[in-house]
Amino acid sequence: MENKKKPSQYSPLVLAYIGDGVYELFVRTRVIEDHEDLPAGKLHNHTVKYVKASAQARSFGAIEELLSEDEKAVYRRGRNTKLNTVAKNASLTDYRKATGFEAVIGYLYISGDNERLNEIMNVAYENALDK
Repeated sequence: MENKKKPSQYSPLVLAYIGDGVYELFVRTRVIEDHEDLPAGKLHNHTVKYVKASAQARSFGAIEELLSEDEKAVYRRGRNTKLNTVAKNASLTDYRKATGFEAVIGYLYISGDNERLNEIMNVAYENALDK
């Protein structure tokens, strides 16, 4: 993605917005790799398990210690921003953590650091589900 703005110049909700899409595409790709013979509806059900707020909150717990100071600052901005929507099927705490997590993903995507983005998303994916 060619960009004129620095990632830090975007609002946390814009970073979370793009991060949500980037992470969902990553998860969809991993799900079809793991379950390629399933029909689309079942693939969707598997994807939802990874992208819902509670799973993203768990994912953040797994990546938190891996984050740089800049990435942690982006997370805090995302988590603490005034939300314009209400969590439907998640606690407010999980929803805020998920927003911060998505902001980090968006920040890494816009920064163009694909190696770092993939590192973080792989750890997040592996730790998203309840064991």
